[in-house]
Amino acid sequence: MAKPELIQAFNDQIREELNSSYVYLALSADLDGQNLTGAAAWFRKQAEEERGHAMRLYTFVNDIGGQVVLQALPQPASGVKTLKEAFTKALAHEKHVTASIHKLVKLSRQLDDIAAESFLKWFVDEQVEEEKNAAEILAKIEMTGASSGSQYMLDRDLGKKAGASAS
Repeated sequence: MAKPELIQAFNDQIREELNSSYVYLALSADLDGQNLTGAAAWFRKQAEEERGHAMRLYTFVNDIGGQVVLQALPQPASGVKTLKEAFTKALAHEKHVTASIHKLVKLSRQLDDIAAESFLKWFVDEQVEEEKNAAEILAKIEMTGASSGSQYMLDRDLGKKAGASAS
């Protein structure tokens, strides 16, 4: 069985991933309220993906004989008014999650838990992709500006990425 401090750190990361899902769901709700349905669908898809990350961690904790202990989630901030604001928040949040994953990897190394470190490689790679995606979308938003036409096209493209139909 893994060391108790590692199990606690994994439980903390489960909370981080579930919180990420909650943050993205709040962003989706804000954007839906502004009829940015494509971006809202993109954030809902991200919320589902984050719940999947939490479950991946949940399963690993159980597999190594640990006890999953779910923790309270903070209420996510709401009230974003623009795509730029939403994706600026998303990128900052992904950087926070990356730092949390890196801290967990460092702890697994410190405790010489090779199985945990091996398991976490997927999350390290996933965070590179998550930050890249958010940064690329934010760059496109900054490049195209805030005109209604550019917002419409970005929203439509985000809806396509999410597998939704945005009109």
